[in-house]
Amino acid sequence: MIEIEVNNSQSVCPAEVERLEDAVRAILAEEHVSAGVLSLAIVDDESIHELNRRYLQHDYPTDVLSFALEQRENYLEGEVIVSVERAAAVAPGLGWSVADELLLYVTHGVLHLVGYDDRSPSERTRMRARERHHLARFGLEPPHLDQPLLPSGAASRVDRQRPAGGSGT
Repeated sequence: MIEIEVNNSQSVCPAEVERLEDAVRAILAEEHVSAGVLSLAIVDDESIHELNRRYLQHDYPTDVLSFALEQRENYLEGEVIVSVERAAAVAPGLGWSVADELLLYVTHGVLHLVGYDDRSPSERTRMRARERHHLARFGLEPPHLDQPLLPSGAASRVDRQRPAGGSGT
């Protein structure tokens, strides 16, 4: 059984928690993870900036951080932290909702937990294909997955670094 713990500590905008949980469950099931605990934190830029600085030594806010805590066959414990404030800043310029951008961040973070990466061009292509596949379940076709999404000075999905134990965009 997969246990999903959601902590929505931001007040920027409402989060569609059930939709995010559905996405997490679907990704984990398709990736053959049948047991574990996943913590999903929905935060603001200040909070994710502090976590990014503390754990990854990146001094800027980002869209998503993911940390695998324990992995073994069919089992996963991990954390995904997403910034709804970042999603709110980026989504209007991309022509879709904050909720859809947040869903992309959660999808991206969970894919990292199950072993996908985006450091090399071939890994990035594979990751983007999986993101599109999982987002299609919600009727979404994001037009921007191969472009940097964040303002200059902040990391994007294109220039992400993944230190041992964690990843952040």
